[in-house]
Amino acid sequence: MEMRELSVVVGSFVGFQLLFSVASPRLSPALAAGYSRLPSAKRPEWNSRLVSTVHALIVGLFCLYILWFDGAVNEDPVWGDPTLVKLNVAITCGYLLYDLLLLACNWSTMGDGFFVCHHLAALYAYGYVLNRGVLPYFANFRLISELSTPFVNQRWFFEVLSIPRTNRLVVTNGVMMTLVFFLVRIAVIPSYYTRVVATFGTPAFVRLGMGPQVAWIVSSVCLDILNTIWMYRIARGCYRVLTGRGRGGKGGPDIKQNHSSDLNNHTD
Repeated sequence: MEMRELSVVVGSFVGFQLLFSVASPRLSPALAAGYSRLPSAKRPEWNSRLVSTVHALIVGLFCLYILWFDGAVNEDPVWGDPTLVKLNVAITCGYLLYDLLLLACNWSTMGDGFFVCHHLAALYAYGYVLNRGVLPYFANFRLISELSTPFVNQRWFFEVLSIPRTNRLVVTNGVMMTLVFFLVRIAVIPSYYTRVVATFGTPAFVRLGMGPQVAWIVSSVCLDILNTIWMYRIARGCYRVLTGRGRGGKGGPDIKQNHSSDLNNHTD
């Protein structure tokens, strides 16, 4: 890993940690009056989800820019110039390390095994991108999934602020969350793997070697299995709200209220 990428990883880790521990506790009362009334046990997760939303917006929008305008990466998905992709991936790796530390420190209230698996699989695969600059198109493509995170976090904010799930804003966010999650994590699966298979047997694929090949394929499959499980939970909750079966309570779609429904920090 070059010094530039290492600096971005460290800077990302420190920056998100400061946003969690310093900025969010000071900004959140101004953004939502209900923050001050939250139990102390809920505030760390509130702060973590605010950080998650900021990360998702930075990385997700940067991802779209690369996908639309970085010709080198799109023309050569395996060995194209990875400069911008490595920068985006380094930001995400710093965030993932910050979030793993946060989970370890708050395991009793925020810990979840699926979540840890998601983070470790992503770090394993992104390590090859940072160290060898390989697979820039596919690494960037996975980060499209972050665009669903703000909606997932907003659903939790509504829930913890005790806003009825019949509220129009809650219902609208729930529908948008389900739609965007499906579009950026599930609907893209066929096109992603079509391009993956198209590289098999090519000189570029052979040049990768066994290590990156295994990291790429195994991590992709594991992440998509997790995304499918999460999609089922979200779709089930949205269906209950739209059909009236989940009404009468608080918050958004009736998804299990633990950190695994966050998905944000999910970086694929």
